[in-house]
Amino acid sequence: MKILVAVKRVVDYNVKVRVKSDQTGVDIANVKMSMNPFDEIAVEEAVRLKEKGVATEIIAVSCGLQACQETLRTAMAIGADRAILVETDVELQPLAVAKLLKAVCDREQPQLLILGKQAIDDDANQTGQMLAALGDMAQATFASRVEIADGKAKVTREVDGGLETLTLSLPAVVTTDLRLNEPRYVTLPNIMKAKKKQLDVLKPADLGVDPTPRLRTLKVTEPAGRKAGIKVADTKALVDKLRNEAKVI
Repeated sequence: MKILVAVKRVVDYNVKVRVKSDQTGVDIANVKMSMNPFDEIAVEEAVRLKEKGVATEIIAVSCGLQACQETLRTAMAIGADRAILVETDVELQPLAVAKLLKAVCDREQPQLLILGKQAIDDDANQTGQMLAALGDMAQATFASRVEIADGKAKVTREVDGGLETLTLSLPAVVTTDLRLNEPRYVTLPNIMKAKKKQLDVLKPADLGVDPTPRLRTLKVTEPAGRKAGIKVADTKALVDKLRNEAKVI
C-alpha cells in the first residue's frame, strides 16, 4: 500500500503572531516556521502503519514556497520515504491545494491519503473534504483511530456526540485529530538520513492546475482585548448583573 501525506509549513505554534500595520495579514517576517501539528500527527500515523507492515511507501507532499522543502525534510526524518514539493509563490487557498493534491494523486495512485484536519494558521478545515470530493473518494474526518485490514480502512472519528466508527473502501481520505497519536521525537541521525532522500519539485503548471486565489482578504484585525472581571458579593448580585447589565437572562 502506498500512503500520501500532505504537510503544510506554518508559523510555529509557540510564536505569538502579530497583525501587519496595514491590516493586510499576519506578519511572518523573521518568525519561526514549522510543520503544522495536525500534519505531524498524519505523518506519524503513516509511519506507524508502515511499521505494522500495512504500508510499503510513504510520500510526503507540500505546496508553497521553496522553504517548504525544510518541512518535507522533517517529514522524511520522521519516516516518509520520499517527498514532492509543488512550488509556487501564489497564495494558496484550500481549493487550490486540494486540486494540486488531486493532480499528485493521479500521478502517484496512493491507496490512502492522510491529512491534518486543519492548519493552525487559517483553521480552514476544508482541504481534506475538498480533496475527497474532487477524487470521488471515501473520507473520514477527525480520526482518533485508524486500522487497515482486508483492503478497507476502519476509522474511529470524534463527533459532537462521542465517537463514530466508519468502514471505508480504499482509496480514501483520512484527516487526523489530536488524539490519534503522539508524534515521535526526530533524532539527529534520521535528520541526516532525510537529507539524502528523494525530493522532487514540481510546478502547478506541470500538474495542469491554476492556483489563482478565488477569495480576497479585505482586512485582518486582532481580537478586542478582554475587560477585567469583577467580584460579586453573593448569588443575588450575580443574577442582577447578568439580567440588568449583561442582559443574558
